[in-house]
Amino acid sequence: MLITKKEYKSVGEYLYSGELENGLKIFVIPKQGYNSQYAVFGTHYGGAMRRFAIDGETIDTPAGVAHFLEHKMFDMPDGSNALTTLSENGADANAFTSSDLTCYHFSCTEHFEENLRILLQFVSTPYYTPETVQKEQGIIAQEIQMGDDSPGRQVYYDLLSLLYAHHPIKDAVVGTVESIAEITDQTLYHCHRVFYAPSNMVLCVEGDVNPERVFEIANEVLGSERKSIPQADFGEKESDLPLAPYKERQMPVGMPEFLIGEKISNGAKDTEEPDGKSILLQRLTAGLALRLLAGASSSFYTRLYADGVLTRDFDVEIDYAVGTATMIIGGQSPDPEKVLQELLSEVDRIREKGFNKAYFSRTRKAMIGGQLRGLEDFDGTCVSLLADAFDGFCTLDVIELLPQISRQACEQWIADTFKPEKLAMAVIRPLTEE
Repeated sequence: MLITKKEYKSVGEYLYSGELENGLKIFVIPKQGYNSQYAVFGTHYGGAMRRFAIDGETIDTPAGVAHFLEHKMFDMPDGSNALTTLSENGADANAFTSSDLTCYHFSCTEHFEENLRILLQFVSTPYYTPETVQKEQGIIAQEIQMGDDSPGRQVYYDLLSLLYAHHPIKDAVVGTVESIAEITDQTLYHCHRVFYAPSNMVLCVEGDVNPERVFEIANEVLGSERKSIPQADFGEKESDLPLAPYKERQMPVGMPEFLIGEKISNGAKDTEEPDGKSILLQRLTAGLALRLLAGASSSFYTRLYADGVLTRDFDVEIDYAVGTATMIIGGQSPDPEKVLQELLSEVDRIREKGFNKAYFSRTRKAMIGGQLRGLEDFDGTCVSLLADAFDGFCTLDVIELLPQISRQACEQWIADTFKPEKLAMAVIRPLTEE
């Protein structure tokens, strides 16, 4: 078992990394003198991975299985609940499922090694019965129905349904009431066996811990068997254009909520072995460019906020998941169409005049500062390490790469990315009386 130690001088961190015989990748950031420890154990399996191939066989599963599995993984064969066990042992534990990840995590200030064993054991121990599955179907059905009443959730999936014709990212991670009714205990056992193989998983730890002990414990609990990695199938290649430019619905909101979006490049090269740092640099450039264009300190936002066209909840982001990249801009506005019009006008201005040099330098420094502060957030750092490991790069390289981004690169990204015909907008408007 080879453990590699790498120093990141720019951030004053050491990263221990390695891969067990069973294929599990492990990353540890030791923080001597800190009181708390954090661990996250995650699988490359999320809501969009419904169709997959394993050992030459192609499998189709109902929407919502990954999320359903997350709910049921805490039940143990002896009747205990791992969440309760961790809590009684001084750990604050939880889990989450996204489009491409399911992660189980805890933080604690004592009994770290014991809690780590519990985490690894329960995530690798499936236990489901027809009765418990039926009970959970009712619980998750209520969760789905509550989500259907959320304007933020509805406008998000309305936007994705405009942008994506085939890719399952457009469908809710939790599934539908109808799809989860198809899930059986055998469905869960099969998907756990396929996706919860250590070769398809990553363990990240940060805190006052012994890196060698983390590797030893994982090796003891999980064994040495190496299994095949499933290959997800996301359907036909998507067009660069949206299916439709606009979708609107009415819900009980006080002010219209809107999202403007576009499918963009995910930064990966068309090669079998893309350069991880190159991909990360492209993604950082995109994030900085979008922040310069429409972030909280941009002239676009401050002007529209002063005019009452935008509110404080306005935000910009790029979502990278399961081979996709989606630029999303939105919030609340009494006039979403004006926001879109002003956004396109701002893009035209950037194409003509570019970004102010001082503004670019200040914004890039702010982004670097935010990343440095974020390194003190154990859970954010570890989850980023885990997610980035599946994409082939390391989040600790961010501080080194950000200063390399030029103003011209950001201007070029804006010019190349924003095309009116590629944009779509979803809007939730207040209910009107009949």
